[in-house]
Amino acid sequence: KLILLDSLLQEKMDFVQLCVVLCSLLVLSVNSLMFHLEPNARKCLKEEIHKGVLVTGEYDINEIPGQQVDMMVTDTKGQHFVNRESTDKGKFAFTTDDYDVFEICFISRVPTNMRGGKHEVFLQTKHGVEAKNYENLGDAAKLKPLEVELKRLEDLSESIVQDFAHMRQREEEMRDTNESTNSRVLYFSLFSMCCLLGLATWQVLYLRKFFKSKKLIE
Repeated sequence: KLILLDSLLQEKMDFVQLCVVLCSLLVLSVNSLMFHLEPNARKCLKEEIHKGVLVTGEYDINEIPGQQVDMMVTDTKGQHFVNRESTDKGKFAFTTDDYDVFEICFISRVPTNMRGGKHEVFLQTKHGVEAKNYENLGDAAKLKPLEVELKRLEDLSESIVQDFAHMRQREEEMRDTNESTNSRVLYFSLFSMCCLLGLATWQVLYLRKFFKSKKLIE
C-alpha cells in the first residue's frame, strides 16, 4: 500500500510539473549573455522587474594587465544595490523594493598612458523562483526532496498568478490610455471643425461686405 501510494503521488507530481512547465516560461527569467567592453567605455543592461523580487547574478571578466573594470547595479532613482570596483568576477544578489527599471553597468577604466584592449564579459542573471536556492532551503527546514519540489511548484504557481495579474493591470492601463487619447482626439477634431466653420462664415460675410462696398453686388 505504501509503495502504491508513493507511486500515485509521484505520478501526480509528474502531472503537475507537466502542467506548470509551459507557464513557467512566462515568469522564470534566466538571462545569460557575453559581450565585449571597449576601453574607457560604459555598457549597461536594463530590465523592468516587479517589487519584492529576488535577483541574483554572476559575472566573469577576462583580465587585461593595467586595466580595471567597475560593476554596479542601480535603479532609475540612482539608488545603488551593488557597487564593485576593480573586479573581474563575482556574484551578487538583491531584492527589489519597488517596481522599476534596474540597470547593470560595467565600466572600463584604462590609464591615459596605455592603449587599452577589449574586455570579454560574461553575465548571468536570475530572478523570481529561479533565483531561490531550494536545496539550502530544504536542508535548513529539514524537508524531504518531494516537499522541496512541492514548495518550488507552489512558489512557481504564485509567480504565475502575480505575473498574469500584472499583465491584466498593464492591459487596463493601456486601455484607459487609449480611451483617453481617443476622447482627446475627438474633442480636438470637433474644435477644429468649429474653428473652420467659424472662419468660413467670417470669410463669406467679409467678402459679401467688401463686394457691397465696391458695388459689385446688391
